[in-house]
Amino acid sequence: MAERAGYTVTMFLVDVSPSMGKTREVEMSLPNGKTQTVEMTNLEWSLQFVKLKIQEMIYNGRKTDQCGVILFGTEGEFYILYICSHFQTENIVHSKDGGYDHVYEYIPIAQPTAATLAKLSGLEPSTDVGDPIDALIVGIETQDKYLGKKKTWTRKMVLLTDGENPIEVEDWEETAKKMNLLGVRLSIIGVDFDDDEYPFHEEDKSGVKSANETFFHTFVDKLEFGIVGNCALALEEISRPEVKSTKSALMGTVLRLGDVEDRPEEAVEILVKASKCTAVARPKSFKKFAVREKKEDEDIIMEDEDEDPKDVYAQLAMRTEYFVDHNADKDEEDDEEPALPEAEDKSKRTVIDKEQLVRGYKYGSSYAPCPDGNFPRLETKKGIDICGFFLAKHFRRELSMGEVQYIWADPSSPVQQVALSSVVEAMYEKGAMAIARWVSKDGMDPKMGVLAPTVFENVDCFLWVQMPFADDVRKYTFASLDKLINKKGEPVTKHPYIPTEKQLEAMENFVDAMDLMQAGEEDEEGNREAWYDTRYSYNPAIHRTKQALFHGAVVSDLRRQPLPPPHPELLKYFEPPKRVLKRARHAIEDVKVAFKVKEVPRRVVRARKDGHFAAQDDDNMLLLDKVAPSRNKPSRLPQSQSQTQIISPPKSQKAPLAKKGNDSDSETESEGEYSQHLLLDLKRARLDEDTEKGNEGEPMLPTPLHSPSRDISGREPGMIIGSVHPLEDFKRNIASGDLVTKAVEDLGTVIKTIALKPFSESRVEEMLECMQELRRVALEEDEIDAWNAFLRDLKRECVKDEESGSSDFWRRVTELGRNISLIGQLEAAKLGGDSDVSEAQATAFIRQPV
Repeated sequence: MAERAGYTVTMFLVDVSPSMGKTREVEMSLPNGKTQTVEMTNLEWSLQFVKLKIQEMIYNGRKTDQCGVILFGTEGEFYILYICSHFQTENIVHSKDGGYDHVYEYIPIAQPTAATLAKLSGLEPSTDVGDPIDALIVGIETQDKYLGKKKTWTRKMVLLTDGENPIEVEDWEETAKKMNLLGVRLSIIGVDFDDDEYPFHEEDKSGVKSANETFFHTFVDKLEFGIVGNCALALEEISRPEVKSTKSALMGTVLRLGDVEDRPEEAVEILVKASKCTAVARPKSFKKFAVREKKEDEDIIMEDEDEDPKDVYAQLAMRTEYFVDHNADKDEEDDEEPALPEAEDKSKRTVIDKEQLVRGYKYGSSYAPCPDGNFPRLETKKGIDICGFFLAKHFRRELSMGEVQYIWADPSSPVQQVALSSVVEAMYEKGAMAIARWVSKDGMDPKMGVLAPTVFENVDCFLWVQMPFADDVRKYTFASLDKLINKKGEPVTKHPYIPTEKQLEAMENFVDAMDLMQAGEEDEEGNREAWYDTRYSYNPAIHRTKQALFHGAVVSDLRRQPLPPPHPELLKYFEPPKRVLKRARHAIEDVKVAFKVKEVPRRVVRARKDGHFAAQDDDNMLLLDKVAPSRNKPSRLPQSQSQTQIISPPKSQKAPLAKKGNDSDSETESEGEYSQHLLLDLKRARLDEDTEKGNEGEPMLPTPLHSPSRDISGREPGMIIGSVHPLEDFKRNIASGDLVTKAVEDLGTVIKTIALKPFSESRVEEMLECMQELRRVALEEDEIDAWNAFLRDLKRECVKDEESGSSDFWRRVTELGRNISLIGQLEAAKLGGDSDVSEAQATAFIRQPV
């Protein structure tokens, strides 16, 4: 039965007796699938249910969804927010007639806010016991006095207790009668109560608790709306996704058939009411926050002087600025004239006020100005006009859009009900639907839709859904998938793109094997039902986000109590039924054989820190690496293509090149030999650039032959960073978003190789620049361990011999200071990373003498 949205007062009756301070161990599920045990009191555990219920009210944001909290067992030393206070009995019944001790109205009835949750979080067990029946009577009277004569409001009571204390059961029948008279709905949530549905049965239960449970069941049986449940089951069920059916408000309008103004004798006008049949549900929008900028005269107060100041976040406010780019027309000028270096500096944007603008609507490739902000509206009249009828079998379901509305006859007019029912019955018998034009109020834009006749058991009505206008529908035609025509215009019957009879049969069997209409549970007669039911298919984006918001609001420490996994009902349709997979196994194998399907190994792409995934390399690009360069013909690959190459060609496809001199990396290598080696790399690169820049009509230099151990960029086999332009190679690979780890490792290897070479003073500044870029990328891309390992290894190799050039290189590194040292814990934590190096260790590492 649909409930009226809002207009509800819920009283939470919470037991804070000493027995609620008993501790228990609760298993919490971790995101990685493991579990951890958390110790908490019964009061703290059961209050989660109250908080989640109140959070639901805050989430909905209805002013008519209100609640109050009454505590029982509060006299004596009762702790609230960790401040000891002596609370006397305070409730409206005690103030009027006396009695009803140990009952305290903690939170008056009102619309709940975040402060309501904060007050509940500070509750702790008291030193005295209370009677739940007294609290129930106080709750009934408090609720009744607040609502007064509001008979249409829903009254709810939620009582939380462990049932460990005696109850005065005299005259409880009168209380049950009063609750039935007022229509109060009672839910008793018991800590460790027996529940066959859960199932749960407490062992070694006390006699008092056993008697109280029996009484609660007897009491609820006398109520029209009542239930007794286990707290653990209630906490599990409250996370279950559900779609609530609520009563929509009736909006009055008129249904017209024919020309009411010019030909009233041939027209029909019926007073109707419209209400929502379905409504679009969306997850709550997220607000954007950023680090708040500190003002000049603002001081940050810290509890600990040694503690670093923490960032303060503030919500971002949306701001719109309008400007005119005066250089926009210069883009179409002649490109032959060289642009001045300072052209960008002269490019300015003029900010203008919104009042200076004129609204315009795009019409084709131009804009139609509208000085008044909008074009004149059509002179429309409120109501629903039927434009025509058509057979329901011709209705294209894909054209229905938006929410569905009920169209009822006026409930207060029998004449209107008979008139609407006559139209609905006539269309229903003919199997017809109507095209209707709906105007919500005078002067509003019209909407086109269809009216579908709907016959219920006791009432007839229409269902209305919006349809697109003809201009909004796009029709696309595609070539046939099973008919091919050659260049001569003749049909082709055999082709790799045309399926064979065997393939068609295999695919047809495969589709039939995936039928879900009889893959569900069996009914009472033993027949299989459909596996998928739209009524129980929930949107994970809505319910999981809602669960995370609720959990974060009621839990003070997310590390101690992390977000639990989704409810099984939310994941119900994530995996296909096993019996269907088993049934389709043979059909899948037949399809693999018929279509010669082979598994392609998946290429693992490392995700960047910002969650970006690089696109897979195109096969045509990979072919560039597989083609051996010609010895006689010049290379005509564009500059951009040669730079995107990241995979070294196989050695068998490279032309051999005789080495001159000693090309080894031994320490005995002379300055002349190493300098010649570096010049050779640069010379090869320049030759390649000159080759690619050759003009038509001019002789081009032959492509230089590649060395069997390295290419023109100085890349060793298996490496993506070369020794000629290491920084350019590194930035290019990082920008592509792929092979970040490989790029970091290879650049570190190149830096160490060049820095440890004798007579490499000419490239010191270049290597320092490479190190700064490498450290930045390692910090941002969570390659912190790789940087720290590289820097330790570099220092160890450089300081082996104080007389060598590598020792001088390390001295240059130390001159850069702390910004080039190891990445510490604080620096890594700012970008969400982790490091095993403390700040003191990172500072000392770069300051230690060689």
